[in-house]
Amino acid sequence: MTRLASGGQKRMPHQPVTPDGRYFVVQGRLWRMSDPALETAQRESLVKQLMDARRAVVAAKRTKDQMAEDDAHAPVDRTKRALGERGPVWWDDGAPDYHRHMARTTPYANWFAGQG
Repeated sequence: MTRLASGGQKRMPHQPVTPDGRYFVVQGRLWRMSDPALETAQRESLVKQLMDARRAVVAAKRTKDQMAEDDAHAPVDRTKRALGERGPVWWDDGAPDYHRHMARTTPYANWFAGQG
């Protein structure tokens, strides 16, 4: 079963979202959410592009074509940046980015400890 998180993104129930909606947590690590200011149609288009790009990476890996794999990673990165999941943060309050940090070593530590 999935639930909607900040910005209408689907997340599995075992992937908690930080109270400020900036990150979801997988295996204790923070991953940046998409920019909630993106319009639904734009987000859906970008997510489709991201899934297509990820399929291209898998296909290149399957054929063991390193050049094709390297080429396929570029659209993944571009799309994740357009979604706000990489690159400059989408919030404007000056808070630092804890993307890919372990939640227990960030200001979210107490919140995360309470997640069970």
